[in-house]
Amino acid sequence: MAGVTGGDAAPVRVLIVDDDALVRAGLSMILGGVPDMRVVGEAADGAEVPAAVAAYAPDVVLMDIRMPRVDGLAATEALRALPRPPEVLVLTTFDADDQVLRALRAGAGGFLLKDTPPAEIVQAVRRVAAGEATLSPAVTRKLITHVTGAGPAGPDPRRERALRLLGGLTEREREVALALGRGWTNAEISGELFMSVATVKAYVSRLLTRLELNNRVQVALLVHDAGLV
Repeated sequence: MAGVTGGDAAPVRVLIVDDDALVRAGLSMILGGVPDMRVVGEAADGAEVPAAVAAYAPDVVLMDIRMPRVDGLAATEALRALPRPPEVLVLTTFDADDQVLRALRAGAGGFLLKDTPPAEIVQAVRRVAAGEATLSPAVTRKLITHVTGAGPAGPDPRRERALRLLGGLTEREREVALALGRGWTNAEISGELFMSVATVKAYVSRLLTRLELNNRVQVALLVHDAGLV
């Protein structure tokens, strides 16, 4: 995992993927001026991503969704299937909520709106590089509520699967999973559940292994699928 705190740590290596040259240039200017980050490459379409990742070995890929040939959803799925994939941070607008949810289920570490202030973009990249979700609780609830709604009556295979998977956890693991579903940070979980941040990180890693998921965002989605938050 890349260093994200400056000092002697290696800079976070970022690959920017967007079909809009102006967006790529703007993001390069924002991130290129940050001491603990380095923009190592750019790509204009999802079809270019595998070769770019192989060539530049980024820690984080800033991924647009809507691109002409291969969109960001397909590119994200392809990246997350790699043995040691980079983290993916989706670039989007709220009118693409359904696509954002699909990207998160595919393994993206979070999303940014394209009009996000520069300082927040930098912080989001740092958080994703460190394995933290970039979704605030309010945005998480808004996104998932907007996309999924109340759901149809009757059996829901996705809900039943989520309940089955979460039902196999220990009580403490379940508490941590529910906290992730609420969008809490490691520090917030530490304070609420009276455990050290290191212990929280250990539980999150254990959850990812037991549930066979890529990141904490997918745990949060599983909790929402189960209807527990």
